[in-house]
Amino acid sequence: MSDKNIVSIEDRIPKLKQARKKKANRRLIFYLSIFFILIAVIIYLQSPWSEVRSIEVNGNVFLTDEYIIDESGLTEGMNIWSLNGSSVASDMEENPVIEQASINRRFPSTVLIEVEEQSVLGYVQDGRAFYPVLADGQVIQQNARASIGNAPLISDFNESQLTELAAEMEGVRPSIFNMISEIERKEPEEDVDTTLITLYMSDGFLVEGNVDQVLDKLDYYPSIVSQLEEDDKGIIHMGVGIYFESFEKDEMEEVDIEDEIEEINEEVNEENENTGNE
Repeated sequence: MSDKNIVSIEDRIPKLKQARKKKANRRLIFYLSIFFILIAVIIYLQSPWSEVRSIEVNGNVFLTDEYIIDESGLTEGMNIWSLNGSSVASDMEENPVIEQASINRRFPSTVLIEVEEQSVLGYVQDGRAFYPVLADGQVIQQNARASIGNAPLISDFNESQLTELAAEMEGVRPSIFNMISEIERKEPEEDVDTTLITLYMSDGFLVEGNVDQVLDKLDYYPSIVSQLEEDDKGIIHMGVGIYFESFEKDEMEEVDIEDEIEEINEEVNEENENTGNE
């Protein structure tokens, strides 16, 4: 029988006790860490450090920061972790001006409200103030920022006429819309139920006619202008036919656009493809 190192049970007991003690100490440290972390979380949630100290607004063009904050229902001093961001955003989107909203927390005590508003159709003037007209025709007179953007001035329209104008403007290409500097409603010469408009274009021409006929044919505007003399300036009448009236001449010149319709349609289709519209 070969000699072997034999460790008696008496020698092993101290080592086993030491190993068990280390394991117990590690377990105790783990539980104590969890305990103190929970205590720290509770203290943090009950302390001013968990309160909302500032509310920021981003993305608004027309509505004031104060109005959007008021619409959100958020207030400084509330617990930053108790707010339900998705619920607040959903409630804000019921506002007809706000297309989309989102609520985000910024550690340690800031809440960011991000909004996307309706697109602007133009502006109406009241005294020295300018108020935005949104894509659905509604005018934002209260809680609006005191600024005017790159959109046409709209004048002499009542509420129902603005709604009609907004509906008709939906089909106008952005590239053409951006050329309009002012939209003015004209009183018809006879007592008829129609809305006559004059468009003041950025290149110096005026476009006149019934609102639906003008805006239906407005995509042809660049082609019409290209057929006129370079120095010509005047009124382009858009109705059943299209006529040009020079500011310097009394006569009217009929403008034939039949040959250009196919080319314009191709341009419209190309622009829709570039912008992702069907």
